Amino acid sequence: MLNKRHLPSITALQCFEAVTRHLSFTRAAEELNLTQSAVSKQVAQLEELLQHLLFRRVRRRLQMTPAGDLYLVEVRKILTQVEMSTHYLRSYGGETEVLRVSTPSTFGARWLVPRLKGWRLRHPSIHLDLCNEQEADDLLQGRSDLAFYFGQGSRPGTECLKLFGEELVPVCAPSSLPDIPLTDPTQLTDLVLLQNASRPQAWHDWFDSQSYQTEHSYHGPRFETFYMCIRAAQVGCGVALLPRFLVEEELADGKLVIPWQHAMPSTDAYYLAYPEHAAEVPKVRDFVKWMLEQIDSPVG
Repeated sequence: MLNKRHLPSITALQCFEAVTRHLSFTRAAEELNLTQSAVSKQVAQLEELLQHLLFRRVRRRLQMTPAGDLYLVEVRKILTQVEMSTHYLRSYGGETEVLRVSTPSTFGARWLVPRLKGWRLRHPSIHLDLCNEQEADDLLQGRSDLAFYFGQGSRPGTECLKLFGEELVPVCAPSSLPDIPLTDPTQLTDLVLLQNASRPQAWHDWFDSQSYQTEHSYHGPRFETFYMCIRAAQVGCGVALLPRFLVEEELADGKLVIPWQHAMPSTDAYYLAYPEHAAEVPKVRDFVKWMLEQIDSPVG
């Protein structure tokens, strides 16, 4: 990690970013309420720190160098994040808390978010911050207060509350169905098996649970998330093997159909986890209680 003395100041980054937009030290200085020499000095110090020229003059006009273009992308991210964080904190009262919750993306969008309706009314001082970035040590490192995950109910240093299991069913668009009814499940391979990156064994296990084998169980386009698989199935790319609860709406609306009636229960389940030491933290306790109330309640 760089020594703090070798990190640029926010002022230097603001000066650099303003100059990139105006391609003029003078106009950048006017925008920032600084002198032209102050802006020029900040950029010069930044170039010295980076050991790269960020601008060059061509026929008296300022142009960015390739290094400047590259650095600008990162600088804008940093300044935007600082601005958002500042507005975020200033908008809160003294009693406000932030509860950070991580969740698998499709699970979060399809199951969790619809069950957050009413949370703000009951807990106006607890602001939820949901993200779909999940690392094994997020909870223990304090990057998340709670985490939804799919797997086994044991994680070191955490309390894991089982929510529910799942069953996997094949789904496809009605237009993908063959004219002649299927007589065995391996005929689904003619429709193209859509693969999910997080469940590489799913199709193999589904066929095996019916005592069928096919060399094509691992073949087919691979998608990172269940949401991508759902969309691919909807538009006719093939047949996807998905948790039924994630596609209940599409099945009810007729946008997806089940081409072969066999549901395979998963050996894993969905859990809500939080650090052992946080069990009595009020905001964590309130969220756990809320989720337990929501599991069997109708959405809406």
